[in-house]
Amino acid sequence: MFVQRLQTSVNVHPDAIEKTIDDIMELKRINPDINPQLGVSLQACLLQIVGYRNLIAEVEKLRREPYDSENPQHEEMLLKLWKCLKPNSPLKARISKQWCEIGFQGDDPKTDFRGMGLLGLYNLVYFAEWDTEIAQQVLTDSLHPKYSQLSKAEWEKKKFDKAIGYSFAIVGINITDLAYNLLVSGALKTHFYNVAPEAPTLTHFQQTFCYLMHEFHKFWIDEDPLDIMEFNRVREKFYRRILRQLQNPEMALCPHFAASESLINM
Repeated sequence: MFVQRLQTSVNVHPDAIEKTIDDIMELKRINPDINPQLGVSLQACLLQIVGYRNLIAEVEKLRREPYDSENPQHEEMLLKLWKCLKPNSPLKARISKQWCEIGFQGDDPKTDFRGMGLLGLYNLVYFAEWDTEIAQQVLTDSLHPKYSQLSKAEWEKKKFDKAIGYSFAIVGINITDLAYNLLVSGALKTHFYNVAPEAPTLTHFQQTFCYLMHEFHKFWIDEDPLDIMEFNRVREKFYRRILRQLQNPEMALCPHFAASESLINM
């Protein structure tokens, strides 16, 4: 009976966790007055487990929902992405080659969201809206790359033509896929345990995306690839580095810029 109760406890609604802990302690005949901290610790652990499962379900739902150009909310989010990244350059038309300026492949971004659905758009908008200055800088650097070991003056003086940029939006969708795989594989459990005292939320996941996007940008510059065909190699190397970092039980993938200020206290 106890094993069965434990198995069902990880599927309870967050509001029922406190009662579930009481039931478990009663089944094991644990007196909460003798060890009051035990109940608190069990509740925190169960909140993490249930919250992580719920987060996977929420993220999966967004990933499976396709972008719909007939949906006003979807269109509004897409236009918000443009306004956050290019506030001084009005979009001349919904279908426009201007989208390539922020790293989409063609004149209609909806086709680029097929792989990750709305999740890719949600993450890009979050990054652009909550860390606007950094997102704009990353976009600029992706369009005008330079050697990481040289100053701008040195780079321009030597007239290097080798430094390779990348498509900001496409890479953002790709990094969304990387974050998604870290989540569903369980690799992010340690990170969320360290940054979310209770249940991790979609916002915590989006914060993780911000960190990964920022770190990948720096990693790409440091790797100094020969051409864009090296993207998969660089991405895989970056992914392995993140996995190694997450093996540290004290690791927290916290972005060191504006949006991180509210991360720990959420």
